[in-house]
Amino acid sequence: MSSSRIVRPRRFLLASAALTSFVAIDMPAALAQQVREPLPPVEVSPPQSRKQTKPAGRDAASARRTAARRAAAAAAAPKPVVPIAAAPTPLNSNVVAESASRLGLTVRETPATVEVISAETMREQGYRTVSDVAQGAVGVTAGDNPAEPSAFSMRGFTNSQINTLYNGIKIGPQNMTSRITDTANLEAVEILKGPASLISGEGAAGGAINFVSRQPHTGPIRNEADFSYDSLNSFRAHYGSGGSTNVEGLDYRFDVSRSTLNGFADDTNTKTLDVSGQLNYRISDSLKVWGAIEYREDRSKAYWGAPLVPVAYSGSHATAGIVSGAYVASNNSILGPITIDDRTFNTNYNVLDNRNVAQEVWLRGGFELKLTPDLTLKSQAYAYGAERSWFNNEVEAFNTATNTVDRSRFYVAHSQRLVGNITDLTWDANIAGFDNRLVTTLSSSYLDFVRPGAFKPLGDSVPLVDFDRGFYGPLTIQQQTARIDNEALSFEDRLKLTRTFALIGGLRVEHIGLDRNSTDPAGLVKADFPFSKSWAPVTGRIGYTWEAVPGLTFFSQYATGADVSANNIFLLAPTQNLDLTTARTYETGVKHVLWDNRAEWSFSAYDIVRKNVYAAAGGMTLNIAGRQESKGVELAGSVRPIEPLRLWGNIAYVDARYADYDFVGGSFSGNTPPNVPRIVANAGASWRFSTAWPVEVGITGRHVGDRYNTDANTVTMNAYNVGDVYAFVDIPKTVFNAVDQARVTFRVRNFTDKRYAIWGDPFYPDQILLGAPRTYEISAAFKW
Repeated sequence: MSSSRIVRPRRFLLASAALTSFVAIDMPAALAQQVREPLPPVEVSPPQSRKQTKPAGRDAASARRTAARRAAAAAAAPKPVVPIAAAPTPLNSNVVAESASRLGLTVRETPATVEVISAETMREQGYRTVSDVAQGAVGVTAGDNPAEPSAFSMRGFTNSQINTLYNGIKIGPQNMTSRITDTANLEAVEILKGPASLISGEGAAGGAINFVSRQPHTGPIRNEADFSYDSLNSFRAHYGSGGSTNVEGLDYRFDVSRSTLNGFADDTNTKTLDVSGQLNYRISDSLKVWGAIEYREDRSKAYWGAPLVPVAYSGSHATAGIVSGAYVASNNSILGPITIDDRTFNTNYNVLDNRNVAQEVWLRGGFELKLTPDLTLKSQAYAYGAERSWFNNEVEAFNTATNTVDRSRFYVAHSQRLVGNITDLTWDANIAGFDNRLVTTLSSSYLDFVRPGAFKPLGDSVPLVDFDRGFYGPLTIQQQTARIDNEALSFEDRLKLTRTFALIGGLRVEHIGLDRNSTDPAGLVKADFPFSKSWAPVTGRIGYTWEAVPGLTFFSQYATGADVSANNIFLLAPTQNLDLTTARTYETGVKHVLWDNRAEWSFSAYDIVRKNVYAAAGGMTLNIAGRQESKGVELAGSVRPIEPLRLWGNIAYVDARYADYDFVGGSFSGNTPPNVPRIVANAGASWRFSTAWPVEVGITGRHVGDRYNTDANTVTMNAYNVGDVYAFVDIPKTVFNAVDQARVTFRVRNFTDKRYAIWGDPFYPDQILLGAPRTYEISAAFKW
């Protein structure tokens, strides 16, 4: 194994740190050169605080004492521009999505389709996990298969074809690193549609989803507490606090949440713990430093789905409307027409000693330095560590010869370490009379990944129902490793040709280096290992925005992406295709806010092609799929026609197909990728009664079209419609004098008690994950 690759990223990280330190040390000289009038900045709307707060007023005396000193220093140090909070809009398009652009653009100013779901929306809609959040977005579906929890599908792409980011940082392929995540500690979830490698790098052929932690604010300290309990005995609790401290310029945020989410299947649950905190310290008007830490833990007794069963065997227990089609199981049993047997709705096929566990730690810190009125330097260093393990029975294949379910166990664990740095230099200028903003970004990271796993899966057979679940049994372990270094240089620019028309583009040059090794249970290196591979993808985006009339913005873009074709990068084998896929998109659309911000709608149409694609074929096997094509349209809208009434809805249509997907014995060309519905629609309405104790009632509905669970398209997960209803009451402050706001909510999820298939994992094609039945929930939230 090459040692030079392991050393180089560390040198690169040191070089990045040295560069930022040099610029910081040279700050006085840079400030001394401000002899000309500052160039006007680009007219970019400032980031909207997702929680509107008022400036602190409790340190008035201290402010008076420092006023004279600040006035004297004004000539030597530029004052920061005080953000003017943009008015909120129904689709939240006035906020800045940092995962979509480093230019500080709002959603409406970005030439792409971007959604930002705020913490307030998550609370009102009852989104408990990030999968719940995704399913409320336009054209997005999600599933929590235990092997790949928090898996997403949008615009025809799924799983690791969509980058999952944490505060803008990628930690690895989604199907290896994502976990069931509670929303309590999140400020927002940002969703960027289409190839997004310019911002998040390799792996973003279908887009990116960014989870943003709660942020400190400047102002009075605000506290909040939330509790909920449901009919499955699930429980959630959260406490958060943030604001300005007695130390001038020092703001904080702290959150802790705990949840136990019980499943509808026997002996299944997920327990989470999340503790996070951040400090922001404004040393001067031109320099802010910050630091953040987070610990996350989840422990699950996993549900792996219900097995596909022959209709002929189930008889009167066969169900209609959940799945359809004919199937040949992975054990070569010919099942013929298949169904979900109603006796298996709550059956757990996992072993008694199963466990899914993850522990994660984040350390982040950085600074923002205003070098001149038109030059800003930002840098963030981060370290991430994770320990994950899966110890389960994972496969449930019906056997027609014995009329039993063949089970297969598997164990795997991860030990992951990641360190990196992201440094941005933002330059506002006037070029030939045109306002321009240029952001240059230098990023680097080094990742070490160790994966011990079972050498040979164990198996047995059990009856379809009423059986002893048993235990895992003896375990023999082998080990794999991956070391990845990544360096990238990117440029993103916005040129305003007129007050209403802007060109926006960017280019990213990236280097990815991989070292892989694999050993057997005796510690001997396997054939063809170790090996090394490197890639140097160049990706980018070019587009425009045109505000034809105030509030009405047209946009178009061309963007590209790249990712590893044959497998996720952690498991790539030397005998697999080692090339990168390439993806490109053409997109055009319109965003419109009107009626004094009481109504908003957006529309987009896109065409995406991804080449050199490999696809799952079951049992961790991969097939060459050649090319994937995806075309579609998306429409979203929200309106408050009168003050008490709010209406919202969205619909997405996609035609996603494989091309040149030929193999010995057949072809899947023309087939649809797994877990991709042709139509997804959401709608909701609410009415608020202005009584002494204000009450709001609401209803939401969701339609998801037919999907397939494998590339073969022989088993259909049938379309379904589900809905929730809720009512909440805001309790006046006179009832609880110590509390500023109190709200009690009653919610019924899936109020029609619909039984439906929510997700199918193509690596586990013998079983289907079912959606949760009707549940009742009561929750309370307090702010003071």
